[in-house]
Amino acid sequence: MGLSNVGAGAQLTLKPSRERSLLRRHPWVFSGAIDAVAGSPQSGATVRVCAADGKFLAWAAYSPASQIRARVWSFEEAEVPGPELFAKRIDAALARRRADIPAEAGNAMRLVHGESDGLPGLIADRYGDALVVQVLSAGCESWRETLVAMLREKSGCLRIYERSDTDARELEGLPASSGLIFGPAASGPVRIVEHGVEYEVDVGSGQKTGFYLDQRENRRRFGRLAAGRDVLDGFCYTGGFTLSALTGGARSVLAIDSSAQALAQAKRNLELNRIAPDRAQWLDADVFQALRRLQRDERRFDLIVLDPPKFAPTSKDAARAARGYKDINLNALKLLRPGGLLATFSCSGGVSAELFQKIVAGAAADAGAPLLLRDRYRSAPDHPVRIEFQEGEYLKGLLLERN
Repeated sequence: MGLSNVGAGAQLTLKPSRERSLLRRHPWVFSGAIDAVAGSPQSGATVRVCAADGKFLAWAAYSPASQIRARVWSFEEAEVPGPELFAKRIDAALARRRADIPAEAGNAMRLVHGESDGLPGLIADRYGDALVVQVLSAGCESWRETLVAMLREKSGCLRIYERSDTDARELEGLPASSGLIFGPAASGPVRIVEHGVEYEVDVGSGQKTGFYLDQRENRRRFGRLAAGRDVLDGFCYTGGFTLSALTGGARSVLAIDSSAQALAQAKRNLELNRIAPDRAQWLDADVFQALRRLQRDERRFDLIVLDPPKFAPTSKDAARAARGYKDINLNALKLLRPGGLLATFSCSGGVSAELFQKIVAGAAADAGAPLLLRDRYRSAPDHPVRIEFQEGEYLKGLLLERN
């Protein structure tokens, strides 16, 4: 589509004083901020967003089904959304990765990170010669063919899979969509290398797009702490932190996950790296229950990592998520030897870094485990964060030492 995607006369006019977030370049317009809609725009159509006095604020993609009623393509009136702008944004995103990600980091990375790369709702992850895309907004859905074709050309990948099967797409009023959309299907799991560690990735049905690329640098840092330690990996998925610990010289690792399929993949990844199988123990269990059982068994560890799935997609879920985070951190701390280290994470957008630290501090107080903050963790640099878009900083982590 070209300029025809701009609805004829389609315009959102905001209520008085509701333009402040857009003037600060926050890319979302919520339904409650809108005073009037002109031109009957359809889902995904490009609309002008104007202040109450008629002043132009942004070009945005309209989404009538979502509370995020419009997502900004551009804050410049002369920069009308279309193929030229999208090509410019994708080129800039790829150039940023070439500058920020050294070759030794491996052959898997996020190429496009939604709003942070100026393409709201578009995710593109590279795994070797395979590209996995998520089209999560009405605006990107309306430009699907154009965006996928550009990604195919500019990435040079041999095959493209779609994994638009998340709650975010449902909130946009869009049906789930997944499967191979270009090129020959891979004959099996895609193999990648990350800082010298090999993994098999199920791009067709694994969590997210198949792997947690945002933890790449944190896995490496965790591995450097593991030498000679007994390690506990809670929510281990396909073994990322476990393999990092073992290649870093861990004495032993107990890895826990409630997915038998993920654990089977983790075991294959262990074999792929020629690591002695007796150095890792795999436990198919609910992590909340397993931590309590390990206390009863009087197990103790020198290094623990907790990397749970998202507990709070939005701030309205924060109270429930806080209970979950406190529970796992409280019980993990009871398993940590004096002088031991806990690396604990939250990927919940609805839980701020400040709130997460308060939750863990409360868990430490209840566990009677004084903690020293050793370091903070964030997402890898191929998951950039724009200062005006706080929601993009969803991954936060703490490295804590038990005194």
